[in-house]
Amino acid sequence: MGNRLTQIATRTGDDGSTGLGDNTRVSKHSGRPHAMGDVDELNSHIGLLLCEPLPDDVRALLVEVQHQLFNLGGELSMPGYELLKDEALLHLDAALAHYNAQLPRLLEFILPAGTRAAAQAHVCRTVARRAERHVVALQEQEAMRAAPRQYLNRLSDLLFVLARVLNRVDGGDDVYWKSERLAQMQGDGE
Repeated sequence: MGNRLTQIATRTGDDGSTGLGDNTRVSKHSGRPHAMGDVDELNSHIGLLLCEPLPDDVRALLVEVQHQLFNLGGELSMPGYELLKDEALLHLDAALAHYNAQLPRLLEFILPAGTRAAAQAHVCRTVARRAERHVVALQEQEAMRAAPRQYLNRLSDLLFVLARVLNRVDGGDDVYWKSERLAQMQGDGE
């Protein structure tokens, strides 16, 4: 799996290039570094979410996600290498089904708000969507497995659901967009 970093300030990137795991160098502006950077940023935002008080099961799930994102980033850094396993996607599917089953039906669009933990989960969701877009762009340029794209797509869905779960931890609720349709529904007693 390539060499482990023993020195951080190598100055090899001063020319605007970065090294991939297969020892090739590419522009820092090319598709792989964009995708890798977004996955790294997502992992950092999940780390920030883990600083919040969370239910133990959600915390364990997010810690596992961090490990899988590290695998995904490693796979992106080494063209042709597979680190993200199919089981990781199945784990997200199971978590998505589990947490979604606990939630009431959405009445309208919700705002990325509520508790700090829920708002941070929404930030993670939006970064996951950006990472997914960059992986899709990379897949349009290079042959790649579908798993990285699928994992990010499913993870963004899960983060949306977890934001709703986290808003309910202490009896809270979603923060709904104040739409005309919702106001009419509430006025009609629905």
